[in-house]
Amino acid sequence: MPVPTSVSTRSDHGKGVGLGLALLSALAFGGSGVAAKPLIEAGLDPLHVVWLRVAGAALVMLPLAVRHRGLLRRRPGLLAGFGLFAVAGVQACYFAALSRIPVGVALLVEYLAPALVLGWVRFVQRRPVTRAAAVGVVLAVGGLACVVEVWAGLGFDALGLLLALGAACCQVGYFVLSDQGSDGDEAPDPLGVIAYGLLIGAAVLTAVARPWSMDWSVLTGSAEMNGTPVAAAVLLGWIVLVATVVAYVTGVVSVRRLSPQVAGVVACLEAVIATVLAWVLLGEHLSAPQIVGGAVVLTGAFIAQSSAPSKGTGTPVAAGGPERELSVPGTTA
Repeated sequence: MPVPTSVSTRSDHGKGVGLGLALLSALAFGGSGVAAKPLIEAGLDPLHVVWLRVAGAALVMLPLAVRHRGLLRRRPGLLAGFGLFAVAGVQACYFAALSRIPVGVALLVEYLAPALVLGWVRFVQRRPVTRAAAVGVVLAVGGLACVVEVWAGLGFDALGLLLALGAACCQVGYFVLSDQGSDGDEAPDPLGVIAYGLLIGAAVLTAVARPWSMDWSVLTGSAEMNGTPVAAAVLLGWIVLVATVVAYVTGVVSVRRLSPQVAGVVACLEAVIATVLAWVLLGEHLSAPQIVGGAVVLTGAFIAQSSAPSKGTGTPVAAGGPERELSVPGTTA
C-alpha cells in the first residue's frame, strides 16, 4: 500500500532532524578531548577531569531533574541504568583502559559498540537487520582502525582490553537505554532521563575519582592549547556545557528519532571529529592512513543511516522490525 505523501514527507523530515542531531552530538562529544587534554597537561588527573565534566553537567541539569522528579517513581530502573552505564560506566571503563593499553586501541575497542548494537537488535530483540547496515558497521570499524592508527601501539593486555570492551558495552547501554520508552503516552522526557543519569553518574564517579584530592588551583589559571594560553575555566565550561550537556541531549533525542543501530554508526564520526579537531587546535597532524580512515568512516556512516529507515517511516526499522509511529512523545527537538 503506498505511503501518503504527507506521511512520507514527515518521515523524511523526522529522519533528517534525527541525523542532524546525531551529527551535532558526535561533534560535541568529539570536542571533549581537545578541551580536556590541555587541562590534563596542566596538572589535572584524567579522572578528575571526567568528574568535573559529569558533576558540572549534573548541576546544569539539576532544575530539569526537579521538574521531572516524577520519573524517580515511574522509571527508577531506566534512570539508574542510564546513570550507571551511559554516564559513569563509559567514562570509568575507558579511562581505566587507558592506563593499561594504548589510546588508539582503547578507542577502537570502545567503538565496536555499533556492531554490538546490531547484535543486540538481532539476537536479543530478535529483529532482522539490513545487510547494508551491517556493511556500514564493518566499514566504520575498519575506518576507525585507520583513524586511531591501531597498528602504531598494539599491546595485548587482557585486563585493559576487557575494560575497553566494558566501555563498548556501556556505550551499547547508552544507545539502547536512550531508545527505551520512546513510544506511548507515558514516554519519559529525554531531558529528565539525562538529568537524573548525570546526577547518578556524578555520584558514582565521586567515589571513583575522589575529587577532594584534586589540585583545584589549576582551574584558576590557564592551560596551553598548541602554544596559546587559554583560561582553564573556559575549557572546563566547554567540556561541561557543549561536550556533555549538548552532546547527551542531542544524542538521546537523535536515537529516539532514528534507531539505536543507525545512531550508533553515525556516532563513529566522533573519533574522526576528535582527530580533526586535534589536528587543527592542538597541532597533532593527520597521517595519510588517518585521512583515508576518516573517509571510510564517513562512507560507513552514510550507508548505515541511508539504508535503515527511521522509526517514523511506518516501515520495519531493520528490515522486519515492528512498525513505529513518527511522533515521539516527550522529545524536544
